[in-house]
Order: sequence, then C-alpha cells, then structure tokens
Amino acid sequence: MDFFSLMTLPFLECMILVGIHSYLGLHVIRRRVIFVDLALAQIAALGTTVAFLFGINPHSRGAYFYSLAFTFLGAAVFSLTRVRNDKVPQEAVIGLTYALAAAVGILVVFGAPHGAEHIQEIMTGTILWVKGSEVLNAGIVYALVGAFHYVFRHRFIQISENPEQAYRDGVNVRLWDFLFYMSFGLVITHSVQVAGILIVFVFLVVPAIIAVMLTDRLVYQLAIGWGFGTLVSVAGLSLSYFGDLPSGPTVVSLYGAVLITVVLVRHVVVAQRPMRVLARVMGGVVVVALIAAAFYGFGHWIAANPDLRDSPYNHHHSGMHVHHHDQPGMHQHRNSSHHGKEAAGTDADALLKKLEPLDIVGKTALLKGINDKDSLLTAFKNAKGYESLVALGQRIFALDHAKGAPLLVNLMGHGDTPPMFRDQILGALRKAYPDGPTAFDPWSAPDTKGNIEALKQWRKLVGDDHRA
Repeated sequence: MDFFSLMTLPFLECMILVGIHSYLGLHVIRRRVIFVDLALAQIAALGTTVAFLFGINPHSRGAYFYSLAFTFLGAAVFSLTRVRNDKVPQEAVIGLTYALAAAVGILVVFGAPHGAEHIQEIMTGTILWVKGSEVLNAGIVYALVGAFHYVFRHRFIQISENPEQAYRDGVNVRLWDFLFYMSFGLVITHSVQVAGILIVFVFLVVPAIIAVMLTDRLVYQLAIGWGFGTLVSVAGLSLSYFGDLPSGPTVVSLYGAVLITVVLVRHVVVAQRPMRVLARVMGGVVVVALIAAAFYGFGHWIAANPDLRDSPYNHHHSGMHVHHHDQPGMHQHRNSSHHGKEAAGTDADALLKKLEPLDIVGKTALLKGINDKDSLLTAFKNAKGYESLVALGQRIFALDHAKGAPLLVNLMGHGDTPPMFRDQILGALRKAYPDGPTAFDPWSAPDTKGNIEALKQWRKLVGDDHRA
C-alpha cells in the first residue's frame, strides 16, 4: 500500500477534525475553561471504558451511544456548575471532573483483560486506520453541529465573550451553556473514538491559542486556526508515515513544537528591541540544548553502571541476558556453540516467568531489551496467554520480519485473539508490508468470508509455515 492509499482517509479525517475543533477551541479560550475539552474527552472515554467492561466493542455503535450518554451527563454538570458570582472557579470543577473520570476509568479496567491496551488506544486513538464510513459519519455529525452553532452564533458568542451582559439581558445562561456543552460533547464523543484524547485536546486548543495570539477578529482567527491545523496535521501524519512513528503522538508532538515556535517568533516580532530579544531567545535555545545533552549523557552513564541500572531485587536471580547493542563496553549476549539449545531453553523459561505477571505494556517494555531470537522463539512456543504471545511475536517481528511475520499473521487469524490485539498486529504488518492485503477487518471474526481470503493473502505474502 503506497503513501496516498494509506494516508488519504487519515488526512480527510484530520481536515474534518480541524474544521470543527478549531472553532470550538475559540469558544473554549474565550470562556477561559481550557480543560473542558480534556475533561469531556475523558468522560467520553470513561463511557467507552465502562462499555468495554460489559464486553461491548469500543468501535461499535453501542459503545458510541454509551459514551455519548456519559458525555451529555458531563455537559449537564458543567452547565449547572457555572454560576454568576462563583467563589470557586469553574475551571477547578472541570479539572476535578477530569481527574475523577481518569481515576474511575483506570479502576474500571484494572481487572479487565487487555485493559492497559484499551487505555493506550483511548489516549492515542487509531486515526491511521480510520475507515471511509467513519470519515463520512464524522463529516455529517460535525456539519450538523456546525449548522446549529451558525444558527445560534450570536447567542453562543455573547455568552462566551460577555456573559455578564447576557445575564443583564435576561438570557437563560445555564440553558445555553447546556446546549453548548451538549453539542460540544457530541463532537468530542465522536472524535475520541477515532483520534484519541491527546489529538482531540491539541486540535481544540493549539490552533485556537495560535489564532488569538495573532489577531482579535473571529473571522481571521478561524482562518488562522484552520490553516495551521491543516498544515500541521498533514505534516504530522506524513512524518509518522515516513518515520515509521505512531501517528497520534507524532501529530501531538508536532503541534506542541509549532506552538512553541510561534510563541517565540511572535515574542521577537512584537518586541521594541527585536535583536536583543532574539539574542535572549537564542540563548534560551542553547541552554535547553545543553540541558538535553546533560540528561542524555546522564542516562548513558546510569545505563553503563550495573549497580544503578539493575533492580536490586532481581539482579542475581535472572537467567536472561540483555543485549545492550547501543552501549559499547557492556556485556553482549552471544549464543556460542557450547551453550546450544539448553541455554536457549533456560533463557526462555526465565523470560516467561518474568512476562506472565506483567500486563501488555510491561511485557512490551521488558522485551525491548532482549535480542536473543532463539530464546524469544522458544518462549513464544511455550507461552500460553495471548498477551505474552502478542508481545513476543511483535518483538520477534521487530528483530526479524521473516520469522516474526508468520507468527503475527497466525495470531491475527486466531479466533481467540482479542480484536484489539488483531488491530495492533495488523497495524504492524501494514507498516512493514505497505503493499499487503487491505481487506482484513480486525474487529470482525477471522472466519468471515472477507477475513479468510485476506488471511490467505497475508500467509502467501509472508511465507507462513507456522501455526500459533
């Protein structure tokens, strides 16, 4: 699959997101409730998480409606907590709501299988694998919300910019606040399912911040927000594709870098003595670079010192040898001829004992430092849980596509593999094989007609002679 075939739908989804979120972000800035979008996004995610606990597919319509109900409840709370003469700022209530929603979400999935992956997906989203139907649905929903805001634009703008005047005019501010947050929540609920909390937050806040820094006129702010949002989204997705990076975090990080750059450039341009301010900015950049270099060296120094690097609780009890290929002078594990299969088996047994009590995030982190393919393959053959199988398969795949790809394809085609894992595996395979089959749907059963045919094509492509 080439660049345009893979990235066209994510680009279109980003354009739609930028269009509505940049506008809503300007209202958020005017109301001085910066974290309301993050709080509503977290509430929407909590709804999806609770649905997930009941066994509802996070990408299903049922999960969407469940999440929407949670978001409307949050909209009611935010509209009721805004009072005319409040001693406690509404932002405090919003921040507390976010913290509570996040904490409850973690508690809900604490005992659920694959809960850690669910939390990770909610945060970062799956925008790279958005479907055409999802893009179309988003366009329709956001167009309806945009039309609603256009019809009542004067009321919404008045309450956002001058709530005191709205009170004096006899406007029912709480009712209009509820309508605003309800429409806002509808957008957030739709966005979180595809883009994740992080992208939703930056799409709402960063273009709006840049726009209000550069002009006071709403029309120009919208144009600037849409322009910056479009350019940064296209650049971020392109960078994630060519750099083989996760799309969500890449876009978010680029938004942050652009915001910092705009702030610094504006600071220099509006200064009475631009050259002096520029010198200070450049000095600050140098200081930041020196601090980063110091932490880089500090990290390498700790990594080279076994007494500081290793845990005192398992330093002498591990049968595993970690291959630190980026650190000259450190012990590097080699499979010599006199070790043979017995040593590999010992390492694999020790590895499985370490893996079993960890969740998928911990398993993945542990395996990143292990480069002994024989031990990994032995551990894969002896592993029982699908979290361990997926983590081991992905590590083997990262070290050797030829050996790892057949393992992942068979895991993807196994009916007991959770859909979230199948989706994760499919993403890794598509990055490595951009011309691979595109018809496989990880959220449908592997034994459907379309998935059976797609799996045959994947097995033919990777030369599959393994069975998970």
